[in-house]
Amino acid sequence: MPALSGRIATADGSLRAARISFGERIESIEAASDPGGDFILPGLIDLQVNGSHDLDVMSASAGDLALISDALAREGTTGWLPTAVTSPLAAIERVDSAVGEAQSAVDDHKSSAILGMHLEGPFISPRRLGAHPRLNLEPCGEPLDRMLALKSLRVITMAPELVGALEAIARFRQRGVVVSIGHTDADFDSARGACSAGARMFTHLFNAMRPLNHRDPGVVTAALTTDDAFVAVIPDGVHVHPGVLRIIYKARESRGMILTTDKLSLAGMNPPAVRRFGSVEIRIEGGAARPAGGTLAGSVISMLDGVRLMVEQVDVPLGEAAVIASTNPALVLGLGDRGTLETGRRADMIVLGRALELKSVFVAGRELRL
Repeated sequence: MPALSGRIATADGSLRAARISFGERIESIEAASDPGGDFILPGLIDLQVNGSHDLDVMSASAGDLALISDALAREGTTGWLPTAVTSPLAAIERVDSAVGEAQSAVDDHKSSAILGMHLEGPFISPRRLGAHPRLNLEPCGEPLDRMLALKSLRVITMAPELVGALEAIARFRQRGVVVSIGHTDADFDSARGACSAGARMFTHLFNAMRPLNHRDPGVVTAALTTDDAFVAVIPDGVHVHPGVLRIIYKARESRGMILTTDKLSLAGMNPPAVRRFGSVEIRIEGGAARPAGGTLAGSVISMLDGVRLMVEQVDVPLGEAAVIASTNPALVLGLGDRGTLETGRRADMIVLGRALELKSVFVAGRELRL
């Protein structure tokens, strides 16, 4: 039976010297007196991927999504949500069909698992569109019914101040869909009300939402003070300054945060490349993807890049960074078979060297060729 020794990340955010024996699942974890210099973390889980390696989720076939899965796995991401953005409803339904087909086709014992779809819109604020087109809708009537009918939907980003939003949150929750608050101009009370109605996450905190003000605390303060909803952040040092990431970490600690890349098709490509995101052209500029005019459109990092930034620039211990990047994403999706290194869980693991360089990736116990 294969085995690995190293300092393993535990569910409580600590590291301990151990030897892991595994097949498809983890068979045993035993204390090790001499674990060597490697770190062993659960495979990373990304809840927001718009594209990668020259492939865009909005135009991707099932085969394209499988290619993204392969690329992500070799970055250390062993589970992900293809993310559709605000678009005509028929286009969103086409993505849903492609995601469902890809879920059936991708062998999650050899590649990064497609865990469902994240829908970012169309129920977002016209005042906080970010790089999204002006195709936003209210969450009621036929648009709501059609989005509730999406078969692969696991997470939806919504603005809770819209007409019908609280009722929609309850309906999505009944269907097993996680509602995340984002692209919103909500005030503090509206955001807290959405959490009371069942919202479980905040999408890319500080970005495309009402800013924090000491007399108008808004959605940001709700995110920093609400214990029953996770705060998702883009850890590229551009979307949120490392100093502000430190504030979020101090307020919510590792048990309340989630890392997402919000990466685009430009990720993994050379900076001169130009691609389309919705109706606009984007390029890599200043460490992130931007359309002409400079508005942020998404990141170009990997999840492991984000883990490194949290450790090196935000002073988050590596074991806690693993909780933020693996354990909490699995929790918010209700996945009981992954996200932590425990006996009986899937053997989705990454091995990092002393400098946090990626040395190995295991998917259901199978080592991938990097």
